[in-house]
Amino acid sequence: MIELLAPAGDLEKLKIAILYGADAVFIGGKSFSLRANASNFTIDDIKEACIFAHEHGKKVYVTTNVIPHEEDMEGLLPYLKDLESCGVDAIIAASPVIIQTALDYTNLEVHISTQQSIMNIPTINYWKNKGAERVVLARDLTLDEIENIRKKTDIEIEVFIHGGMCAGYSGRCSLSNHLTNRDANRGGCAHTCRWFFDLNEDKEKIVDQPFSMSSKDLNAIHEIPRLIEIGVNSLKIEGRMKSLHYIATVVNTYRKIIDEYLQTGKIEDFTKYELAMQHAENRETAKGFFYGLPTKEEQLFLKRSEKVMQNFVGLVVDYDTETQFATIETRNVYYLNEELEVFSPTHDGKKFVNEVMMDENGENIERAFKAKQLLKVKVPFKVYPYDMIRAKRV
Repeated sequence: MIELLAPAGDLEKLKIAILYGADAVFIGGKSFSLRANASNFTIDDIKEACIFAHEHGKKVYVTTNVIPHEEDMEGLLPYLKDLESCGVDAIIAASPVIIQTALDYTNLEVHISTQQSIMNIPTINYWKNKGAERVVLARDLTLDEIENIRKKTDIEIEVFIHGGMCAGYSGRCSLSNHLTNRDANRGGCAHTCRWFFDLNEDKEKIVDQPFSMSSKDLNAIHEIPRLIEIGVNSLKIEGRMKSLHYIATVVNTYRKIIDEYLQTGKIEDFTKYELAMQHAENRETAKGFFYGLPTKEEQLFLKRSEKVMQNFVGLVVDYDTETQFATIETRNVYYLNEELEVFSPTHDGKKFVNEVMMDENGENIERAFKAKQLLKVKVPFKVYPYDMIRAKRV
């Protein structure tokens, strides 16, 4: 069975990822993890995450994927032992010292990170012989190359299918180090490739517009059938820094694509999945390296494409079937008499008009705008905790 692997920046996102269809989640701890600016999990958080995931028959992988300097090494083995005691299903690591320490002194399963830039069969066999259970392939491979690797190796392989692409070679970048003194390979990436620069030759501007080195994000919804047929073991979504709503939308969309293909052997119509993904995308997307070297059409050389998405307006906390009032935690502004939609992992989206809305004191209100405020909203059908409320703003 193919695995859908989702990112989780905190416990709430982890629960959402699992409830909305992920088979496994990857998280970062407080030590030895890239994405230093993510919320990141304490050991107690990781223990709680493993309990929740395992109760739902899912897995938790912890990233220990920094490229450590000597001063970063203190506490490595105790930390790995803590992860083992939490019940972590695997670590994702890039540095040989972290990999070897885990293999020699713990029973942790080891997955080799994309930071190792794994692009060929001898490298895969090297890590298999070392004791790794899985390799995360570099994002710089074509579908044909991935298929060839699958045919000639017998270790689990993981492939990125969605999210940010790095201007560096499979994630190895020094722009952030040089321009901000923030080490991308130790968790401090400043996304310098997305900045605007003047593009000069002999001190003369080549173009009048600001220049960026950023690529479009990866979107592989159309490639899922082939990746399944190739025999990829895990399909990975990038984005531990992404929002709750982004995680739910992307995970749920890929879940439905995978399930439809496994059940019927085909995808009848990708249109509904393309439309569903529009609720989450805030950057332009492309196919990465799947069909060869990206062209200028896959880059954002002269523009930024981020769009602020405000259609996620509330998270369902509870529902009273007698009164038909849902308790909703506010996440964005929404209004009385506005048409809203329920986005759920358990049923197809249903719409309703927000005809009654009350605050904590039972007072009728016309506008919800306070973050995390708990409101009572009349919903004419049953909703469930962790269902999401959307406004029609795509």
